[in-house]
Amino acid sequence: MDRVSGMRKTLLIVAAAAIVMGTALARQMPWREYPGQDNIEVPPDYQEKTEWVFARLMYPPYPGAINGRGGFRRFGGNWKQGRSSWTTDYSAADRHVAQAVRRLTRLHVRSVEQPVDLDDEDDVFNYPWLYAVEVGHWQLTDSQVKQMREFFDRGGFFMCDDFHGTQEWAVFMQTMQRVFPDRLVEDIPKNDSIFHVLYDLDDKYQVPGAQYLRSGRTYEFDGYDPHWRGIYDDKRRLMVAICHDMDLGDAWEYADWPTYDEKFSALALRIATNYIIYSMTH
Repeated sequence: MDRVSGMRKTLLIVAAAAIVMGTALARQMPWREYPGQDNIEVPPDYQEKTEWVFARLMYPPYPGAINGRGGFRRFGGNWKQGRSSWTTDYSAADRHVAQAVRRLTRLHVRSVEQPVDLDDEDDVFNYPWLYAVEVGHWQLTDSQVKQMREFFDRGGFFMCDDFHGTQEWAVFMQTMQRVFPDRLVEDIPKNDSIFHVLYDLDDKYQVPGAQYLRSGRTYEFDGYDPHWRGIYDDKRRLMVAICHDMDLGDAWEYADWPTYDEKFSALALRIATNYIIYSMTH
C-alpha cells in the first residue's frame, strides 16, 4: 500500500469514527429539570462536560395502594412531567451527592443530575450508574423491562433506595423479577469489595428518613432492620445494589440541615461514594 492510499484509509477510518460518535451524541438527551420534591438552585457550571453524572431513573408509578398510600393518586399527573414517586428527594439529594463525590474523590463530576427515561431509545446506555428512589412504588412497562435488562447486559450498575417493609418489597420484586427472572437477590456479605473500595463500611446502621425527626423511629412500617442486598452477574460482580429499609435519599437531601443527625448523612454519602467507585472499577 502506497503512502497516499494509506492516508486515504486512515481518513476514512477517522471519518467513520466521527460519524459513530456523532450518532451516539445525537442520541444523548440534553439536561432537563422537572418539578420535584425539593428543587434547589441550578449551579452555574451545570453544563460542564464531565466523566460522571448522577443518573436518576424516571419510572411509571405502581397504580395500587401500598402501605396505605395510593400509587397514581399519591402525586397525580403524568410521571413524565415530574412530581411523581421518582422525583422524591429530587433535586437536592442528587446535587448534594455530586458535591460530596467532587470533594471526596478525584472523579470529574457534573454538578447536576440527569433524569433518565427508559423510553428514550438508547439514552440510558450513556449512564453506566443509575439510581432510583422509592422503588416500592414503581412498575416498569414490558418495553422498559427489556431496556433495563439490556442495560445490565451491557455492564450497567443500578442502585435503588428508600423503600420499606414487606409490602413495598413485594412491589419492588414484581418488576425486578421481570428484569431478572433468572437471578436471585442476595444479602451482600460484609467482606464484599463494594463496602471497602474506598471507605471500610463494616459498621453500617439504619439510615432513617426525615420522618425520624418527628417520630423518633429509624424504621418505617415493618422494616425494622436495614438490608443491603444485591444481584450478581456470573463473575460475582454486583449489578444491582438494593438499599432496603433505609432512606439514603433523605440523608443526602437533608445533609445541610442542622436538625438532621450528621452521622446518618455521613454514612449515606460514604455508601453512595463506595457504590459509585465500585461501579466504575468493577
